[in-house]
Amino acid sequence: MVSFNGQDLFSSRCVWVNGPVIVGAGPSGLAVGACLKEQGENAEKVVPNIEGLEEFGGEVIHACDYKSGEKFSGKKVLVVGCGNSGMEVSLDLCNHNAQPSLVCRSSVHVLPREIFGKSIFELAMFMMKWLPLWLVDKILLILTWFILGNIEKYGLKRPKIGPLELKNTQGKTPVLDIGALEKIRSRKINVVPGIKRFSCGTVELVNGEKLEIDSVVLATGYCSNVPFWLKESEFFSKNGFPKAPFPNSWKGKSGLYAVGFTRRGLSGASADAIQIAQDITKAYNEDIMQKKQKISTL
Repeated sequence: MVSFNGQDLFSSRCVWVNGPVIVGAGPSGLAVGACLKEQGENAEKVVPNIEGLEEFGGEVIHACDYKSGEKFSGKKVLVVGCGNSGMEVSLDLCNHNAQPSLVCRSSVHVLPREIFGKSIFELAMFMMKWLPLWLVDKILLILTWFILGNIEKYGLKRPKIGPLELKNTQGKTPVLDIGALEKIRSRKINVVPGIKRFSCGTVELVNGEKLEIDSVVLATGYCSNVPFWLKESEFFSKNGFPKAPFPNSWKGKSGLYAVGFTRRGLSGASADAIQIAQDITKAYNEDIMQKKQKISTL
């Protein structure tokens, strides 16, 4: 039962939010309330315009359509993108006896999934209760270096900005290693630089190297599609995110709310959800008070 002040909101049939409630599910697939399927922060797949891709001739799919590496067994597969999706696809391909090459065009933070038996993000949130973000970032990177070692010698360059600061300022989520790094160390996953162009059955890299490949998986991310279906121009900008910056990006007009359009993962969605719950509670209590006042004047 969902209730405020002990009253069941659903059974009372009390409509006190005049408009839709949008909940941005984000990459975790969480959905609450009136969230519509595939209409959140990461609703549309991004397909980059790469020279010669139409001439390639082999299978080209986006990571969202990737199911298993079984059908790629024995094949040479180019995975474009070294985020969490790219790393996980490469690992799965490796486990199915494919030969993946991972395109790592830009810098990336790779972190262990757990430290001292705790989720790395759980540990980070715990430390941030007492320490500034920059110091938490520094501690995380020191611990990561002891656990994972120097990843730059495998072609994975770390950003100069810390992982948490990068997530907060640019929305780039660090990669949590679930086994791909070990495959990279053993050269079972081949890390390569950016792509220059494709041709029939081959790809030319920016360093001049040419690789013969059978298939391509585009782990190139997602974007918001809110402007396509939400016909308003005051709350959301053309890029599909609220115009107001975090932490004030959660509330529009006429009961329009947005959860998770912060590029800050679950922590950002959590902050939005708390603000919205408090605002809805306030609106509900004010509505009840007004009704009581009307009854008392009769």
